[in-house]
Parts: sequence; structure tokens; C-alpha cells
Amino acid sequence: MIETIEVTIEGKKYKYNKGITLEEVLTEHQVDRKYPVLIARINNRLKELSAELKEDSKVEFLDLTSHEGNRVHINGLILVFYYAVNSLYGKDAKFRVEYSLDKGIYIKTKFKLTDEKLSTIKSTMKDIIKKDMPITRMNIDRLEAIKYFQEIGEDSKAGVMKYNTDNYITLYRLGNVYDYYYSLMPTSTAKVKDFDLTFLNEHSFVLRFPTVYINDKIKKYEHHPLMFDVFEQYKAWADLIGVRTSVDLNKIVSTGTISDLIKMDETIQTHRLLSLGKEIWDNRKKIKVILLAGPSSSGKTTTSRKLKIYLNCAGFQPITVGMDDFFVDRKDNPKDENGEYDYECLEAIDLKLFDETIKKLIAGEKVIMPSYNFYTGKKEFKNELQLGENEIIIIEGIHALDSRILTSIPRENKYKIYISPLTELRMDDHNRIPTSDNRILRRIVRDNRTRNYRVEDTLSQWHKVREGEEKYIFPYQDEADIMINSAAIYEMGVLKTYVEPLLYSVESDSPYYEEATRLIN
Repeated sequence: MIETIEVTIEGKKYKYNKGITLEEVLTEHQVDRKYPVLIARINNRLKELSAELKEDSKVEFLDLTSHEGNRVHINGLILVFYYAVNSLYGKDAKFRVEYSLDKGIYIKTKFKLTDEKLSTIKSTMKDIIKKDMPITRMNIDRLEAIKYFQEIGEDSKAGVMKYNTDNYITLYRLGNVYDYYYSLMPTSTAKVKDFDLTFLNEHSFVLRFPTVYINDKIKKYEHHPLMFDVFEQYKAWADLIGVRTSVDLNKIVSTGTISDLIKMDETIQTHRLLSLGKEIWDNRKKIKVILLAGPSSSGKTTTSRKLKIYLNCAGFQPITVGMDDFFVDRKDNPKDENGEYDYECLEAIDLKLFDETIKKLIAGEKVIMPSYNFYTGKKEFKNELQLGENEIIIIEGIHALDSRILTSIPRENKYKIYISPLTELRMDDHNRIPTSDNRILRRIVRDNRTRNYRVEDTLSQWHKVREGEEKYIFPYQDEADIMINSAAIYEMGVLKTYVEPLLYSVESDSPYYEEATRLIN
């Protein structure tokens, strides 16, 4: 007798034979979906579509409009690209997946590119996708996997596996190509059909795709020279000192010379901030206010504290002004779609008062500064402030780079700084460490140490934090005069000490268990 199970999908219950795969169930539920389903959540656990259903289950199918599905979509495209260049140019056609760039992934090739050659690769990828080739999950003996990657010249992958103590490694096979990724993967190439490639130069291009924030189309590529240049500068320095991947960092740690790397990195950071302080001092007749912004856990507070010290060294006496003290009265504060006060939108700031106050300070006038009382929901005016000689205003806030603030103050009087931990370290040539992952790890540690938050508390808020960044911070990054990379090349090793025990505290029945596991991996 065949045993049946009950499967709940979108609130409706269905009967299936025990052992049916998610792929087989999906054949009845793919109708009218804009994007292919990539993975599924079964009873709160993420599974690939090859997984079998063996008990009564609640199933949620995920496509690229979800954070989890989008990650799978990106890695599926990287695997298809890997197979395409191998087919076209052989196993010596190596490439490195570098970092996120304008809602796409910047990829650098070790073989020479042209616009025409990239078009050929794109056409080949589309053919591979159209053929609906299977992507097969395989468990391989770790030592055999190391040997395989060494033989094909993928030393970074072999090196990562050297520091893995598992007996078996999960690889994914597409045709004659084997690779591994820090996410689940699609079951076939037909599921990653939405992409485009943008040529940059003879050794680089941008892989573009719909994102969870712009999921109705592929965003037209817009080059951000400031961010691109900072990434390239730090990457060049990492190449110079020989720390390109986690393997290189692990070698330094295991040989006991990590303290030398830390000192080098700290010296570089100090030199850059000192140079910035000198530049502002040299232009002190023009620069009257420093505006500083960046996404969550980018190191804004730490960097601004350091910058104040270096400005002191240059001869300044910095005065910090908080934008939060210029909130409109709570009764006038806009609300979000859930009916809650939206303190992140620009309209939450009394822009007229903010503009007039800073303008008067710059003019040398005495001003009664506001202080926002979060208990009463009103501003209080108590403290008098007047700028003295060589005093300069530092303003930190999510809207600090927005051109709609301080409109009555000439642009030459404002110096705008964008801060972000632009993580140049990669796991290996095909697995980057996203800057957003660096930031969420920082935030988990900070929230636990300073606010006594659980990991689940931080992860539950992260989606809303990211939405705010997409609206109010990232669109204005090109307004900056300078971009500061607050990432330390060694910091993943430091973060691991503090964050790994916290991530292991997430119970298996938690809705954030899968994300905690991914971050551990």
C-alpha cells in the first residue's frame, strides 16, 4: 500500500504519495509565475527542488524575488557562466567573482575580453539555459575534491577545502564542470533565465539580474566611479600583500603572523584618515560642514570618532550635530504602510529648521539647539551653541548626502563622506563575501554587546533596515566627495570569535535558523 502525505501550499491542502519530490509537486503549481521557482521552504527549512517529501509538510516555493531565491539565482548564473567559458575557451579561461556593483556582480577575467566576445558568452549562456541542462548535487570525498581542483588549477578552492574538516564536500555538476557554492542551487539551467552582461573593459564585466528591490526588470547599468575606484584600490593593496582569499588569510593565521597584518592594515587606515583631515584643513576657508553617511553597521560612529581625532591633530575643533534632534513633532511625523511612525523618511526631519540652524552656525551666530525628546515626541530648545575659530560641524545621519538638505548652504561649504565596509576578501575565486554579510555580522555582535539583543532580534529587523538603505542611502552615494572603506582585511577572523557562538544559539525551530546556518558556513 502506498503511503500518502498531506502537503499545504498557499493555504490549500493536497494529497501526494510519500517520497514525491518538490520538482514533481511544482509541476502543478508553476502556472502564472513570472519567474521560475528556484528552491522551497519545507516546514521552515530551505530545500532544493530535488528534495523528497516524506511527511506532512507546509511548502512555500521561492523564486528570485525572495532573498533566499535571489542568492540561488545568482550562484546558478555563475555556474552557467563557468560552464560557458569552459566550453568556449577551455579550462584555462579563469575568472574571479569580485563584488557587488550597481545591483550586479563585478567579475574579472584572466583571459582577454572584448564586447563581441562577451556577447558570444552571453549567447552561449542563453543556449545552455534553453537546453534545460540538469545541475546535479553530489557528495564527494574531500581529499578527492582537493585533488580535482588542484588538477584543474583552481588552487583557491582546493585551499578552502584544506581548512574544512568534513569528510565529504557538496559539489554541483553542470555537464563536465564541478563547482561549489555557499548556498543551495537550482536543479537545472532553465531556472536562471533572467540575466544580462555589461562589458566594462578587456578583463571585466558586470553580471546583472533582477533583485529583490527591483524585481520587475533588470536595472540598466549605471557606473559608480567613486565606489569602483575605492574597491579597486583596496583590491590592489590586498593583491600586493598577497591576501586575496580566505585561504591566504588562513595561512597567515596558522603561521602566527596575523599581528603583522593587523598592524599593516591599521597603519593604512590611520594614514588615509590623517590625509583626509589634512585635506579638510587645507580647504578650511571653504569647508564649513562635514556630512557623513553610510549603511547600517558600516562603521560610521567609529570612523567619525577617529576622524574627529585626526581633525584635532590638523588644528580643528569638531562639533557634532545630530540630525535626529531635528525630527518634526511626532504628531506630524509620516507613517509607513503598517501605520507605524517612519523615522527614516526625509519628511521626518524638520528641514527648514535644520537648514536655518546650520546656516546661522556657519555665519558665526549664536543658536539655541534643539534636542528631540523621544518620550514626549517634541523638540526641546535648551543648549546655546556658537562656532569658535577653527571649529567645524560634523553631521552624521542616513540623509546626510541627500541633496535636498541644507539647500541654502553653497555646495563648496559642504564636504560629503560616504562610509561602507567594502569587503575585498573572497572565499575563493567563485565565492565572494558580500558587504551586506559583513555588515549583518557586525550588527549581530554590536546588538548583542550593547543592546542585549538575540540573533533573531537582529535578523528580524534586517530586512526593514536594508529597505531603508535602498531608499535613503544608496541612491545618494555618488554625492560624496570621498568614500571611506571601513572594512579591515582581517576582520572576518575577529568577528568569527564573537559571532559564531551567537549564531549557534539559534534553535532549529527558529524561522532564522537557515540564515544563521548560512552565515556560519
